[in-house]
Amino acid sequence: MSEAGPRGSIVVFAKVPEAGRVKTRLCPPFAPEQAADFYAAMLDDILEATECFARGLGLEPVVALDPGTACREWARQAPPGYRVIPQVGASLSERMERAVEVEAARGQGVVLLRGSDSPALPQARVAQALDALESHDIAVAPDRDGGYSLIGMTRPWPGLFAHPMSTDSVLADTLAQAEGLGARSAVLKPSFDIDRFSDLSSLSALRALPEAILCPRTFAYLDGQELWPDSGGVRGPGGP
Repeated sequence: MSEAGPRGSIVVFAKVPEAGRVKTRLCPPFAPEQAADFYAAMLDDILEATECFARGLGLEPVVALDPGTACREWARQAPPGYRVIPQVGASLSERMERAVEVEAARGQGVVLLRGSDSPALPQARVAQALDALESHDIAVAPDRDGGYSLIGMTRPWPGLFAHPMSTDSVLADTLAQAEGLGARSAVLKPSFDIDRFSDLSSLSALRALPEAILCPRTFAYLDGQELWPDSGGVRGPGGP
């Protein structure tokens, strides 16, 4: 953080890695326990990388956690520098809107939200969002599946997320809402997230690229469990 204070906050939306509650679209071929362990490895990478991004870009790193009852425990185990807040609301739309409101009320500047399933999102994309917010109200980094891995804004826009989430039209719906609210939106370069087994192919393709350094635990878990799509099959927990 700079001596003048943070430029804003970057909030990682995360779930406690519990079998049956995370990465369920990977099951099958993953077993629920494997999906939870994979998500835990990916989340550790994302938290470490985001804290590094925050230090480099003058942001405060925050974890928005579901369920919120785990915040006290996670405040002890999150990387140094993180503030841990509960996700509040019945739906993802409500929880995202509430997180933006809470962070904006602190008066620190811009608010960026990033998901916990895009381990290869680079610092350059976060920097691009900050640059875009100099002349726009909202900046979005799309995913290849019609959603987005990062969204930033200069202030809350009530109703921005008032549409179905976790669909292949989330990006289009969010941009349409923004236009209806009179907000100026910037669309950044696309990335990818990991929701389905086939998405692991996009991650595998990064192994020899610089982005691979952002997700060592994710690669190590998939390598150790031989869970890649081209590995010849997925082993069950404790299997040969």
